[in-house]
Parts: sequence; C-alpha cells; structure tokens
Amino acid sequence: MEATTNSTWRKKLHEIIYEADTPSGKLFDIILLVLIILSVIFVMLESVSSIDLKYHNLLYIGEWIITIFFTLEYIARIITVKKPFSYIFSFYGIIDFLSTVPLYLSFILAGSNYLLTVRALRLLRVFRILKITRYVGESNKLMKALRDSRPKILVFLFAVLIMCIIFGTLIYLIEGEQSGFKSIPVSVYWCIVTLTTVGFGDIAPVTPLGQFLAALIMITGYGIIAVPTGIVSAEYTRNTKPIKIEDEEYVHVNTQICQSCGTAKHRDDAKFCHKCGEALHQAENLG
Repeated sequence: MEATTNSTWRKKLHEIIYEADTPSGKLFDIILLVLIILSVIFVMLESVSSIDLKYHNLLYIGEWIITIFFTLEYIARIITVKKPFSYIFSFYGIIDFLSTVPLYLSFILAGSNYLLTVRALRLLRVFRILKITRYVGESNKLMKALRDSRPKILVFLFAVLIMCIIFGTLIYLIEGEQSGFKSIPVSVYWCIVTLTTVGFGDIAPVTPLGQFLAALIMITGYGIIAVPTGIVSAEYTRNTKPIKIEDEEYVHVNTQICQSCGTAKHRDDAKFCHKCGEALHQAENLG
C-alpha cells in the first residue's frame, strides 16, 4: 500500500513538473517562466552599478528565493524519474544544474581573493533563460521549419559566397591596391561587409566605376537579406496547414515525457513511450 502511494505521488509530481498538458502542469510552467525572467532581470540589474548600490540587498534576497525554488525543482526532477542519471546528464539537466549552483558557490567561496571568480560564476545564472525554450510549444514548429529550410539556405549562402568572390575580384581589378584593396581576400571581405549593409567604412572605392559597383552591391544586399527569412517563413506556413495526426509532416506539440527513460517528442496520440514502452500519462486535452 505504501509503495503504491509513493508511486502515485511521484507520478503526479512528474506530470506537474515535466508536462504542460494538465492545468497544474501549465500553472507550474507559468510560475517557472516568471521566475526565470525575474532571475535574468535581477542578474542584469546587478550589473548596473547605480542600481546595485541602491538595491543590492533586495536583489540578493530575491535571487536567493529564486535559487531555492530552482533547487527544489531540480531535486524534484531527479526523484520523480526512474532513471535519475538520464536527466542529470541530459542537456537540460546540465543547464538546470549550472543555473542553480553558482549562487551557492559564491556563498561558499566568499572572500576577497575569490571576488573576481565568484562574480564570474554568478554570471552563469543567465543560463536559466535557456530553460524557457522547453516550455514554448510553438518552438517545435519553428525548429522544424528551420531544419526543413536548411538545404535551401545552404545553397543560397553558397551562391552569395560565389557572388562575393566575383564582386570582390572585380572591385580589386577596378580599384587596385592604391585605394586600399590590397588583395582579393581583402576585397571579398569588403564585398561581404557592403552586401550585408554593415558598412564599416575602413575600405571604400574612390573611382566612379568602383562606386557604381558598390552601389549595385548595396542594392543587391537589401534583396539578399530577405531571402532566408522568406524561405523559413514559407516552411513555417506550410507546417501550420491543417494535416492529420498520422501524417509524417504533422508536428506533435504535446509535452509527454517518459517517466522511465526521460524520452520526449512522442506522438500526440501515443499511449506508450516509443523508446522503452513505458505507459505515458494521458493528457486531458491534446487538441
């Protein structure tokens, strides 16, 4: 009876902290997001001398409250899974650890000799912002759009590189070393800077023909910048079209995480883990 009760509360706690398909899970994630954002804001405010001087104690207390919460969350994540090491050494497990431990280290290593080291360690707390991505369901669609767009973007970047080599060679022939274009690699660098509309101004054409070519490159740059955005947007739009759950292109946005092995990315209609076969929690509404 005691073993059953223990298994029940662990399963319930697992549903709350690992999944967002239940009201309690969604509430936990909202609280977590707010605390992550607050923590990052506190870190940034501490770096402003005037603010830190005036509100140092308040920021310090707030950071300790948040750190204690994340410590309890980290412990809860470990004890609610059947294979703790699979979480501890996972990407998010390491991020959770790095975002929690620095404040404790700064407390233990406090002292003038370690002041610079401690301040550097405290900066690791900004890793908490990486935890946000796991709670954004739409990020799955965006990541899929980026993956699907990768071949097209790579081909596009290769074409841009060829264009820069051609234009760089032309400007080298037109301007020459006397205008600052000392070699073709330097000229290609200038072309990339101009094409991306950065314009450092360290090198500039002085001849009318060179300036005309520079103007063409600038105008071309405005069109080129929009191409990758258009490619990703097209893929994202295609992925948001209504498709059936059994289709290969369907993006599964559920947050089901196996309690046994910690595997994610299950189908929305999955009842068992696709890796170890463990029964999954059935969400109330996967819409």
